[in-house]
Amino acid sequence: MWIYYDSKTGNVERFMEKVKELRNWHLQRISPDLQVEHPGHLVTFTTRIGQVPESTMQFMQQYASCIKTVSSSGNRNWGQNFARAADYVSWHYQIPVSMKFELSGTKNDVTNFIEILEQYT
Repeated sequence: MWIYYDSKTGNVERFMEKVKELRNWHLQRISPDLQVEHPGHLVTFTTRIGQVPESTMQFMQQYASCIKTVSSSGNRNWGQNFARAADYVSWHYQIPVSMKFELSGTKNDVTNFIEILEQYT
């Protein structure tokens, strides 16, 4: 399983570290020099109260055809904009939202995430 993730404050990175403890999946942090060679799933964060990070958008412009699902972290204080980056990416690129989680996620969030992604193998 390949997961490409974008993290700014560390919340998504901490979430991915929890996933790595339970599954030996390939985790690749999004960077300008990343070369995607395998289909996988995207995990990103929501910024500025409901927007997709520019780094995620640049990644998707190049590799959207390789992405099966999108997940996003967010903050429930943002109400209807909670983890909205996943909704936008899903709508714009016609890929399903696998899940949304708050900040760096709970143990249950990690378990649910793994169960959801394993359905796509």
